Amino acid sequence: MNTPFPENIYFVGAGGIGMAALERFFLSKGSHVAGYDRTPTELTASLESEGVEIVYDDDPALIPAGMRDRGSTLVVYTPAVPASHRGLEWFRANGFRVVKRAEVLGIATAPDRAICFAGTHGKTTTSSMAAHMLHCSPYGCNAFLGGVLRNYSTNFLLDPKSDLAVVEADEYDRSFHHLRPWVAVITSTDPDHLDIYGTEEAYLESFAHFTELIKPGGALLIHEGLKMRPRTAPGVRVMTYSRTSGDFRCENICRADGTLTFDLVTPSGLIPEVKLGVPVEINIDNAIAAMGALWLAGAFEPDSARAAMASFMGPKRRFEFWLKEPGRAIIDDYAHHPDELAASIASVKALYPDRKLTVAFQPHLFSRTRDFAPEFAKALSAADRVVLLPIYPAREEPIEGVTSQIILDSITIDDKKLLADKKYLPEEIKNSNFEILLTVGAGDICNQLPQIVEAAVD
Repeated sequence: MNTPFPENIYFVGAGGIGMAALERFFLSKGSHVAGYDRTPTELTASLESEGVEIVYDDDPALIPAGMRDRGSTLVVYTPAVPASHRGLEWFRANGFRVVKRAEVLGIATAPDRAICFAGTHGKTTTSSMAAHMLHCSPYGCNAFLGGVLRNYSTNFLLDPKSDLAVVEADEYDRSFHHLRPWVAVITSTDPDHLDIYGTEEAYLESFAHFTELIKPGGALLIHEGLKMRPRTAPGVRVMTYSRTSGDFRCENICRADGTLTFDLVTPSGLIPEVKLGVPVEINIDNAIAAMGALWLAGAFEPDSARAAMASFMGPKRRFEFWLKEPGRAIIDDYAHHPDELAASIASVKALYPDRKLTVAFQPHLFSRTRDFAPEFAKALSAADRVVLLPIYPAREEPIEGVTSQIILDSITIDDKKLLADKKYLPEEIKNSNFEILLTVGAGDICNQLPQIVEAAVD
């Protein structure tokens, strides 16, 4: 990277998945990296083992001595961190340069040919697929991902010889407006983060502005049928994709013995028998987008791409199997938007059409629950049994009258739905005699999975 950075970089919110990729990037550049997070996690433990110094109290006295010199320290934070954070207040009061994570990600990837994946859902899996394909090819890449890729046990890939960067472009707080894509991909624009945007129109406008940021001579790949209208500069190629139509699409889908293959149609010809390493329906569109993006970037080699897609294990918490045995399975997924939830449930039912599906769902954010309660209920009504957990608040304070109950009341499987406290979830699942269990949500429901699996096999 040509842009010089201070020798010390302090991350406020160091345990966030997007922050983790940047921390690993700066470690690779020889910087001293430290930070704060609220609680220890598996991810923070990994970061600490790699050399990141993390504290778990916002007391400014705990900021390491090496990070207290404003002339040599850059402070990076995420919008999820409250302005009242005592460490941030200390840095600002003492004249430190304090910037958002998104700005630093934009600067870090600006010199590269960045392939940026944006969308309400699908961006973590598609960007991970693209990164894996490039890593398995002569092109290589640097990758900043929003999930821990199970093939590598990290969300950051480094190849100093490559000028390609794969970036998950997050629309929250308009973060992706700091990026300058060479190739941009938009997977979906279903309204979300209305606590930030207010209206669907503002949300769509944000994506339209993102398309204006594509570098001259670059390209946009957009899913067919989206409401938003691109505003690309002259000379930027615009192509479309979907499962059944567009410049990139598929033919001859074959499902047999737990496998899923298809032929990829590109503007330059047919790529036969692409086999999905994670053989679920929602990954067909994801794979088309990932391969189409590499084609547009001039970094697509059919043979290595096919081999990589077959070996792709997926990001953690994206359709991740925790138990797979005859007649029973436990699958975990990060879905937290109604459309994601519906797609996840549909994929499981397609994979196990003759089995009863139990869904344990933890709503994420009070505002999202308020805005989409009927849509969540409609999606969950496709399951055979539903266990709802209390809302995971994340960055939000409670909203009066907004609880998981407003979802539960509208689920139409009246005699097979209930609310449960998180700590009782393993016992509830054990007693349910489930066949297929899908745990879903962007909060901490995943922390219960070891206990759920242990109870299920006991």
